Amino acid sequence: MSTRAQVRFATREEGVSFSEHPNAIHAQFYKHHDGYPEGLGVDIAESLINYQKITNWEIESLDAYHGDLEYIYYIWQTPGKSTWISIFKVELTRCEHCDDYTQKDKCIFVGEPSNLISKYKLNTNAYG
Repeated sequence: MSTRAQVRFATREEGVSFSEHPNAIHAQFYKHHDGYPEGLGVDIAESLINYQKITNWEIESLDAYHGDLEYIYYIWQTPGKSTWISIFKVELTRCEHCDDYTQKDKCIFVGEPSNLISKYKLNTNAYG
């Protein structure tokens, strides 16, 4: 089963919280598989720190919508300021009365790329 995600780029602005979806984004990409924080999240953070390439992204229209996303990432950038990343876990809730679904995303991470690596990169040494 695939773990689908969208990666969105936003500008850091005064008064805009990193733990909420911004009103405006400037670019959007789709990743069909491995969109979980230990995969895509670490790839994004390592790319920002070490200039590593990320593969298998599809550029999308800013209006593209996927009903099967599991994660949404925001990369917050402004010249002269550090880059931050937000990760939202997409949660769909089914109404018990009408069978409609409501999307209520939960922010599970906010921080700089090095903090994301510390939290999500799997430890593969002899001790863990």
